[in-house]
Amino acid sequence: MKKVKITAVRKADYKDLQMQYENPILHACNIEEGQVFICNGWEKPEKMCSSAWESLSPFVMALAHGGENFYDGWMKNPASAMISCNDGFRPVSFLLEVIE
Repeated sequence: MKKVKITAVRKADYKDLQMQYENPILHACNIEEGQVFICNGWEKPEKMCSSAWESLSPFVMALAHGGENFYDGWMKNPASAMISCNDGFRPVSFLLEVIE
């Protein structure tokens, strides 16, 4: 099984949506831009947000087992994917890359 590098490349923050729809919360996300996680297959990396992992894990698992070329050539590097977490108020975009 191949290792997969997960890099948080962008974290958005939609204050207008938060004000309109979200109940106030003190802290929602610990992920920072540039943060890197290395994972082995289906195992969630330490300190990875559980909610983000739910969005990423199917792609991580596929890449770890040799899957490539998601959605017929979507990514320039076929052994990678750009996936966002499912937080509609402050989504984080993650680059997933197979590492040897």
